[in-house]
Amino acid sequence: MTAAIDPFHAIAIGELAYGLASRGRSIIHMEYGQPSTGAPAAAIAVAHRVLDSDPMGYWENPQLKARIARLYAKQHGVRIDPDQVILTCGASPALVLALTTLFAPGARVALARPGYVAYRNTLKALHMVPVELDCGEAERFQLTAAALEAVEPAPEGVILASPANPTGTVIAADELARIAEVCRARDIRIISDEIYHGISYVGPVRSALAVAPGALVVNSFSKYFSMAGWRLGWLVVPPGLVEAARARMGNLFLTPPSLAQHAGQAAMDCRDELEGHVATYARNRALMLEGVARLGLSHIAPPDGAFYIYADVGHLTGDSLAFCRRMLEETGVATAPGIDFDPVHGHRFVRFSFAVSTPLVEEALARLEPWFAAQPRVAEPV
Repeated sequence: MTAAIDPFHAIAIGELAYGLASRGRSIIHMEYGQPSTGAPAAAIAVAHRVLDSDPMGYWENPQLKARIARLYAKQHGVRIDPDQVILTCGASPALVLALTTLFAPGARVALARPGYVAYRNTLKALHMVPVELDCGEAERFQLTAAALEAVEPAPEGVILASPANPTGTVIAADELARIAEVCRARDIRIISDEIYHGISYVGPVRSALAVAPGALVVNSFSKYFSMAGWRLGWLVVPPGLVEAARARMGNLFLTPPSLAQHAGQAAMDCRDELEGHVATYARNRALMLEGVARLGLSHIAPPDGAFYIYADVGHLTGDSLAFCRRMLEETGVATAPGIDFDPVHGHRFVRFSFAVSTPLVEEALARLEPWFAAQPRVAEPV
C-alpha cells in the first residue's frame, strides 16, 4: 500500500503567481526558498566552455569531492576523506540516501515542528514514521536536547536543521553538543541538513560533524552558491556507510548532472561574489524585521541565517493557505502558508522569503503595509 503524503502548498501558490504574471500582473516571489540571483559568473563561464568541449556522461567529479572535503577542514575543523562525499542531484536525493542508508521502513525519526515540509513527507513516502516535536516561540522554533531526551521510546533517528527552514533559526553550539550527547546515550542516528550554511547573520554556524562524527550531513549548491536550478548537492557519510550509500545513489539516481559538477567546482572559488549575496540578504533581513513590525506581526523568531521570516498571523486568519492566496491576488506578493511546515499550528503562520533583490523587498513591504492595515481581526481560539 502506498503512503499518503500532503502536497507542497507553496508550489501551488507559485503556480498561481506565475499564472497571474502571465496575465500582466506585477508579482513579487517571496514564496520559494531560492536565491533570485543566478550562479556565479565564473561558474557560468566554465559551463559554457564545458558545453563546447566535453560530451559529458555519468560522472562523479573527484576534484569537486576533494574541494568539498577541504571546505569542512577549513570552515569546521573537521577532517573527512573525499570518498565520504557522495555527490547528488540536489539535497532532496541526499535526504533520501541518508534515510534509506540508515533506516528500514517503520523506523521512527524525530524532527522539529515547524520544519521543512519534505522531511515529514519523505519519511512518510519511505514508510517511516515522523515523530514531530512541537517547537514554539520560546524555543525559537528549534529542537532541543531536552525535547529529544523526553521522547519515549527513543526514536531511531533525528533530523536537525540549522539554520532552519522556515524560521532561519540556528541551534546554538552548546545546545548542538548537548543534542549530540543525548543521541550518543540513546543510540539515535543524526541526519543534519546544513543546506543554509554560509548564510548566517550571527557568525559561523557549527556543523554537526564537529560534535557527532557519525552524523550524515546533507548539503547543496542551491542556497549559498545560488545554483538551485543546477540540481547539485552532496551527502557526507561516515566511512562504514560509504558503500551502502553509494549503492543507493548509483541505483536510484546514477550521478548528478556533469555540467553542474563542473560549474559547482568553479563556484566554490567565487567567495567574493557569493558573500555579496549574503550582504544583500542581511540588508533585506533588516528591512523585513522593521517591515513586519509595521505590519503588526510581532510573534517571530528573528532569523539567525537562511532568508526567511516566519510570522504568526493568527490575529488575522485561521487559514494560512487561503490567506496567502488572497494576499497574492490582492497585492501581487506571493508567500508560503505555514501549513506546509506545521500541520498543527501552521494555519496561523506565513513564511516570507527575502532572497529577492532589495528593491523588491522594499516594494513588497510598500504593498503589504496598507493591505495588512485593512485586514479585519478575527477571534482567536481560547
